[in-house]
Amino acid sequence: MSFNIGLSGLRAATSDLNVTGNNIANAGTAGFKQSRAEFADLYASSMLSSGSNPIGSGVLLSDVSQLFSQGNINYTQNSLDLAIQGNGFFRTSNNGDISYTRAGYFGTDREGFIVNNFGHNLQGYGVDANGNLQNGIIGNLRVETASQAPRSTSTITQPFNLNSTEGVPVLRQSAYDLSIANAVDPANPTPEEVNLALAEANATFNPTDPTSYNRSTSVNIFDAQGNAHAFTQYFVKTGANSWDVKVLVDGRNPLDPTNTQPLSAAVTFDASGKMEALNRAGLNPPENLTSGLSVNADGSLSMNGWKPAAPTNTEGTVWAENRAGASPSVKFDFRGSTQFNSTFSVAKVEQDGYSTGELSGLQIDETGQLFARYTNGQTKVQGQLVLANFANMQGLTPVGKTAWVQSSESGEPVIGTPRSGTLGSLQSGALEDSNVELSDQLVNLIVAQRNYQANAKTIETESAITQTIINLR
Repeated sequence: MSFNIGLSGLRAATSDLNVTGNNIANAGTAGFKQSRAEFADLYASSMLSSGSNPIGSGVLLSDVSQLFSQGNINYTQNSLDLAIQGNGFFRTSNNGDISYTRAGYFGTDREGFIVNNFGHNLQGYGVDANGNLQNGIIGNLRVETASQAPRSTSTITQPFNLNSTEGVPVLRQSAYDLSIANAVDPANPTPEEVNLALAEANATFNPTDPTSYNRSTSVNIFDAQGNAHAFTQYFVKTGANSWDVKVLVDGRNPLDPTNTQPLSAAVTFDASGKMEALNRAGLNPPENLTSGLSVNADGSLSMNGWKPAAPTNTEGTVWAENRAGASPSVKFDFRGSTQFNSTFSVAKVEQDGYSTGELSGLQIDETGQLFARYTNGQTKVQGQLVLANFANMQGLTPVGKTAWVQSSESGEPVIGTPRSGTLGSLQSGALEDSNVELSDQLVNLIVAQRNYQANAKTIETESAITQTIINLR
């Protein structure tokens, strides 16, 4: 009996050494989870046995369990290296064979699919033709490497503040004064003479002469071919709380490239400095807007029929349509503008057009959404990876390559996006280190070695006792 006990102890110690050695060997393996040898004692008994304290029959390796504790997060320079902080496994597919891993070595193959270092596809939710996530439909994630098509500008948002203390521009005031001075009775001009003076004052606007306007600001807009055009607004004070907003695109009339006369909208402010609605009651839009501008129901302006243009000679003096398509109507929204006693400023500038873009990089956020960055400054969602969790992680079957597969004991996977439910968050540009603590494993190695030596001593002692019996005369 003692020989069998000693042999079982040797086998157990050998298993413990193998498990510990495997942990040590994988101390540098990303996503590796250390194992632990678990033992149980053995007793020999029968139905007719007697005694309340039977002698044991040795030890049995009952299980080798894996410890799924969190490993340290190690940051790298690869944006597609991924680490999970918390619960969950990456879901990968090898030609339809599904496995789960914590090792986040990912990159792209020649077709743009995101794969790990064994060529297994990372899985998640893809996007449709319009870039909308297809939640619930799991497939292989792929990065679209083609150029991003340009988009024509359809909306410009640009609220501003005009300085209430500024006066009417010098050139405009001079033209008005001169016209009034030529009236029949300069001290009491007729309404017709006043209108003529105002018309001559308006005609003095010249984008190249800063004395004909107070302020200006500009933003690039884009036609359907991705060509950039300078959308410039000029602000001309016309009286107390009254301003003209004049618009040129590339220095030309947006509706007629052969003309340098701007589109114009008259804007007024109330006593508190807030802009009054362009379509306020009692005001006929044609009286405060030039042809080509219209007031939308929400109070913003629309520039109707923009014709993108380009110079046709090297001097840039002759312009014509460039035949690039444009949005039928460009919305120009400066609602919320003010007239306060402070310097001219633009609160924000937003426009929804952009030029052609080449793929310049990838980014994955903590919820697993995959974004492509383009050289035109745009980003586009290309998918969202999913994580899987199990009711019994100990029931997963290890298959090597730092991967596990589902088993009957693990239960069905619970699939979701990072940070949903009990699933952890995602860290891009990082890897999860092995959770092996070398100092602990080295101590375990010494203990397992001592156990092996002690069990060998048990066999040696039993051998000596047996030899003594044999030597009896």
